Order: sequence, then C-alpha cells, then structure tokens
Amino acid sequence: MNLLKSTGIIGGMTLISRIFGFARDMMLSRLLGASAVGDAWQLAFQLPNIFRRLFAEGAFSAAFVPLFNRKAAEDGDDSNQAAQRFSNEVLSVFIPILLVFSALMIALMPWVIWLIDDFGNGGRTNATSITLARITFPYLGLISIMTLFAAILNSISKFAAAAFAPVLLNICMIAAMLIAIFIDGGANPENTALLLAWSVSLAGVLQMLWLWHWARKAGFRFRLQRPRFTPDVRELGVLILPAVFGAGIYQISRFIDLFFLGRLEEGSFVFLALADRLNQLPLGIIGIALGTAILPALSRFIAKDDAGGAQRVQSNAIELGLLLTVPAAVGLFCAAQPLVSAFYFGGKFGMDDVISTASVVAMLVVGLPAYVLVKVLTPGFFARKDTKTPVYTAAVSLTINIALNLALIPVMGVAGLALAGALAAWANCAMLYTILHRRGQFTIEPDLLVRIGRILLSATAMGGVIWFLAPYGDTYYGAGVIARISSILALVGAGAIVYFGLAWVTGAIDRSKITMLTRKQAAN
Repeated sequence: MNLLKSTGIIGGMTLISRIFGFARDMMLSRLLGASAVGDAWQLAFQLPNIFRRLFAEGAFSAAFVPLFNRKAAEDGDDSNQAAQRFSNEVLSVFIPILLVFSALMIALMPWVIWLIDDFGNGGRTNATSITLARITFPYLGLISIMTLFAAILNSISKFAAAAFAPVLLNICMIAAMLIAIFIDGGANPENTALLLAWSVSLAGVLQMLWLWHWARKAGFRFRLQRPRFTPDVRELGVLILPAVFGAGIYQISRFIDLFFLGRLEEGSFVFLALADRLNQLPLGIIGIALGTAILPALSRFIAKDDAGGAQRVQSNAIELGLLLTVPAAVGLFCAAQPLVSAFYFGGKFGMDDVISTASVVAMLVVGLPAYVLVKVLTPGFFARKDTKTPVYTAAVSLTINIALNLALIPVMGVAGLALAGALAAWANCAMLYTILHRRGQFTIEPDLLVRIGRILLSATAMGGVIWFLAPYGDTYYGAGVIARISSILALVGAGAIVYFGLAWVTGAIDRSKITMLTRKQAAN
C-alpha cells in the first residue's frame, strides 16, 4: 500500500465533501440562523450522526477490518469465499439489530429530547424538535449498512467510493434548501427544516446503494440469511463493544456535549455545529484519511510479524499528520473571526453570532492535532486486536472532559465546552502513546522529534503573520462575495507561503521521505 497515495485519495474525496458541506452550512446559517429552529435542526441532525460515527464508522470499522483481512488471508486466492461468508454473516446479524435500535429510539424520541433539553427546561422539548429527530434517525440504520460495504472496500485498498459517499448527503441537503427557497424564499424556517430532515433519510438510501454497487463491482455478493451468532460474529461483537470507546472518543465527547448544550442559551447548538465545520475540514481530510489508510497496512505488517514495517507506517503517518494539522490549527485559531464572517455572516446570521462562533472555533482547534494523533495511534491497538486498552484511556479522557466542562462552561459558555473537549483529546493522545511506547510497539524517534519542533517553529511564524494581517481585512470579510473570497485567500495565502517556505528551508518537510512515500514499494 502506498500510504501517501491512499491518504491522498481519501483526503481528496473528503475535501470535495467538505466543500459541499461548507456550501450547505453557508446556506443553513442564512436560512435558519442561530434560532430555536436552527437548534432543533442541529440536534435532529447530530443524533443519528453521532451514533453513526461512534458505532458504525469508529467501532465497527476498527473491529471488522482486521477480522476481514484475516479471512481474506485464509482464502489465499481471488475467490474471497471466507471473507464473503463472514461479510454475509455480519450483515444478517447487523440489520435486525439496527432495525430494533432505530425503532426504539424513534419511539423514545420525546424522552431523548427531554433528557438532552435540561429535563425539558431548555425550551427545545417541542413538536418541531421531536418530529425532525424522528425523520432523520433512520439515517443511522441506512448509513451503518453502508459502513459494512465501505469497510470491505477499504480493506482491499479501494478507498475512493467510500470517501465520496458523504458528497451525496450534502447534495441532497443543498437540494432541499434550494426547494425551500423556490417555494417561499426560505421565509418559513420550519418548512426548511422539515425538507432538510427528509433529505437526510433520502441521502442514506442513496449512500447505501452507492457503496453496495461498488462492493459488488469488487466481486462481493451479499444475501440476507437467518441471523446466526457464529464464532466469527461473536468475536466481532466482543471487539466492537470496547472499540466504541477506543475509536470513538471524539464522538462520545460530542454526545456528552449535547447534554451540556441543552443547558446553554439558544443558538449554542448552531454555534458549535458551524464552528465544527471549520474544525472538521483538516480533521476529515487528514485525520480520518490517515486513520483509514493505515489500519489495513498495520494489520498486514503485524500479521507478518514485521515490527519495523508497523513502526514505519505509524511514524510516517504522524509526521504527515502534524505537518498539515499543526499549521491548520494555528491558522484557524488566528483567523477564526475572519473565516466565520466570510463563510456564515448574512441573512439570519448576524455579527454577534459570528463572534460567538469564532470563539468556539478558536477553542476547538486547540485539540485538532490531538484528534488526528488519536486517529493515527488507535489503529496501533486495533491492528493487534487489542480493543481493551483504549477503553481505559477513553474512560479517563471522558472523565477529564466532564470535569473540565463543569469547570469551564460557567466561565466561558459554549467556548468552554469546546476547550474542554480539546484538552481531553490531548490527554487521550498522551495516554495512547505512552502505552504503545512502554510496550515497545511504537516510539517517536529523535529525528521525528526534531522535525516536529521545526513544524511548530514554522507554524508559530505563520500564526504571527496571520494575526498581524487579519485586522486589515475587517471591512472585506463580511462584504460581497468577491471581497470575501479575495480577502480570505490573501490572508490564508500569506500564512501558507510563510509556513511552507520556512518548513522547506528548516527541514520540517523531509524531502527524502516525501519522495520515498510516493514510491509504491515504500510501504510494501
């Protein structure tokens, strides 16, 4: 596997999705604003997505991929009989569980909203919130089935189709808002939110069919059979439960955040969601791409008992991740208000909303490198079929997160919630690395430490330039489209020139390693 190529494919497709996502959220901010309906929509959208990322993408993929690779190795030819049999066994058990869980959540949705909404005292326990959440929740089941198809394709190093699937969701949501504008100019926020909710469930159907098509094209045939808890399915279940905590710390934190958000002022759900869109751009392109790409490679190296190969894959992933996420975090921190103003200001989203969202962005990105490092370090456990150790680090990290929420939210509001999650992610990252290091399974070598120092130096210089230049564009960030684009490109471009120029000169960018990573044999 070529790590740089695989990461590039996943990251490139994710970038396309994030671009559509920005277009979607720019329209959302103007049509719904930081209002009660805006909060209701964000809650309805986040509930199935948090469960999806926690159970499906995080836990399921982390547990399924190593077992699937083991079955593929048993085949020893192109028949994929053992791997296909395993996939059908999992699918036959997976679907009934998803149907029952989704039906239960839909039935209990009034109480779910009541629980999140400060036990009904937060002003969000109403018919609109409940209806929107019930319409969107079937998305969880549809997208979870899609995740099985995606895990199969990722296991055989076919990353593009799965990475493109989120684009379909954003296209459906953008289309729903365009229909709302066509009907009444977007004047009725509740109608807009209802159209958005239905578009989410429709997108789930399209995404599932999209991945099913590509999995069939790769030679896999799926059929439903009587659910049976075979030894392989039971082994998967044993791995999934602790993997919920180990792979999904970020999403578990987000779920806890819903309970704290329900106790904050109107608009808090919107502020965090829009801020997270900016945070998710580098996290999705870099972190998710690296984490997805290295798990199959680590599994193969460990299966061959090649400790040097496994060390090399994780070292390269950490270097590449920090090379891109450290400047992204510094840049987002220093340019938070210009970026929020350029993307979201207008319509029902005023300057006070911009300032509130920018403060959340600045706190969120404090943890951006940590989130990426967690995604790089966690596969080191899952590839060795160790899903228990990350449970302990996740539990400690969650405890830290809750304690920090209780301490920071009364002082900083929703920005304190964002900072608490960021600091907890760094704690989780430190614990994961310490355990791998003590076991002799991964060590950050001196050369990598020196390069990280150079990355930090280059990013600090870049941040100083952005901080100095940002006030000069204040009159342009919220002006016309051309003015917004030009001012942001100038600000970001100046920072990028400083960072990559210094990184090249100081050696933060390892030219020889970049050349090596582009060769297919580098990670074989």
